[in-house]
Amino acid sequence: MNALSRNPADRVVVVGAGVAGLAVALRLAPRPVTLVTASPLGSGTATGWAQGGIAATIGADDAPRLHAADTEAAGAGLTEPDVARRVAEAGPGLIDWLVEVGVPFDRREDGALALGLEAAHSRRRIVRAGGDATGRAVLDGLVRAVAVTPSIEVVTATVRDLLCDEAGAVAGVVCERDGSRFRIPARAVVLATGGVGGLYASTTNPRGAVGRGLALAARAGATLRDMEFVQFHPTAIAAGGDPMPLATEALRGEGASLIDARGDRVMAGIEGGDLAPRDVVARGIFQALARGTTVYLDARGELGARMPTRFPTVAALCAAAGIDPAREPIPVRPAAHYHMGGIRVDAAGRSTVPGLYACGEVASTGLHGANRLASNSLLEALAYAGWIADGLDAGPPGPVLTARESAPPASRLAAVRRVMEHKVGVVRDAEGLTEAVARLRALAETGCEAALTGLLIADGALRRTESRGAHWRSDHPGMEPPRHSETRLADVERAFEEPRFAELLS
Repeated sequence: MNALSRNPADRVVVVGAGVAGLAVALRLAPRPVTLVTASPLGSGTATGWAQGGIAATIGADDAPRLHAADTEAAGAGLTEPDVARRVAEAGPGLIDWLVEVGVPFDRREDGALALGLEAAHSRRRIVRAGGDATGRAVLDGLVRAVAVTPSIEVVTATVRDLLCDEAGAVAGVVCERDGSRFRIPARAVVLATGGVGGLYASTTNPRGAVGRGLALAARAGATLRDMEFVQFHPTAIAAGGDPMPLATEALRGEGASLIDARGDRVMAGIEGGDLAPRDVVARGIFQALARGTTVYLDARGELGARMPTRFPTVAALCAAAGIDPAREPIPVRPAAHYHMGGIRVDAAGRSTVPGLYACGEVASTGLHGANRLASNSLLEALAYAGWIADGLDAGPPGPVLTARESAPPASRLAAVRRVMEHKVGVVRDAEGLTEAVARLRALAETGCEAALTGLLIADGALRRTESRGAHWRSDHPGMEPPRHSETRLADVERAFEEPRFAELLS
């Protein structure tokens, strides 16, 4: 494996080219950055599919303290208040930065930014572009900016491992392209690899979103936090797609309602109704489906008629599925959408392993708690990108240890998706989780990275014997005192010595 020529004492490697990776690379400029992406820039990332927008306190009736309070309420006791305040305060300035980058946000006739309302927000504060194409607009703007930034080198390859020096600090990456492996030494690595939705059979995420960054960090010894909290978006369009197209939450903010096959309101009698936090709505729909009914998002009438202009992305998705939302309701169901857990990082995005940083969905910053507030994901990634760039203090790496020459990871993704969907989904219990842990461990031993990440999620879910936010245990419906869960890969491996796994693993 040959190293690239740039001086590793200066270079920072950023892995991932969604909003988090692109923003980190741009914020680090003019310092040298190598941006490693598995797909060509602008493709293969969940950012481009984000419909809702970016939450920012721009309205005259809004304030960061209100945004932070909404974030804490949705986070079900695990959102860290100082993080929520800090991110909320950064919002307006981040929108200004994106405007400077060239993102064409939607505006009112008077030129002010148009602000939308989404579930669990107490104010209209969702900044959007193209109606419901915010993610694509932001991604395109950042890609254009990266293309004209001389300090950013783009390498299209898959990261297979992290390089470490003799002191245990991360000192670069091992990449693979066209069957050949090569090293890129660096003084620091920023993982911006996205989420885990692709581990589930029903997901709104790209199929490649299988938590590779989490597996890389775990093998390097990083502490992971709150891995059990997977958010299921309530309203994925149930029309046979894989991944499933998304009907943005903003539709309910504009008046769409959830109904069953008889036309009854699914969320009737539940606090917040159709605009309750995502975990509450997802469980409401899940329970209706379990009763044997179909659930629909009803936008018939005026909202459906203006959907092609207000929500063009959803209108196009419905048309592709043969659905006319002005005349018929849209069939929906929950699907894996966002991971609140991840690599534990501090206020500057540093993990517990020297030289390793994380940004975006792969990171656990303390913002989302047990249930992410809608439209806080792009905001968080943009905020921490700047704080990582401002605080990145990793020194030159020491002598690099010989990289592991492992075989290509085994492809067992279909089996992993079945286990995660049926045993680690919207509603969980000890029996199903114990079986999932055993199956995923066996799959992980074949070298399947997706199984390793799934194992870390299932193990966390088994150990959290309460129901909180997106993690719902039918055998433990009550709540315990709030606590974060933290683990390292070595902790999970030791757990298999416990008697409860002996029969399943034999």
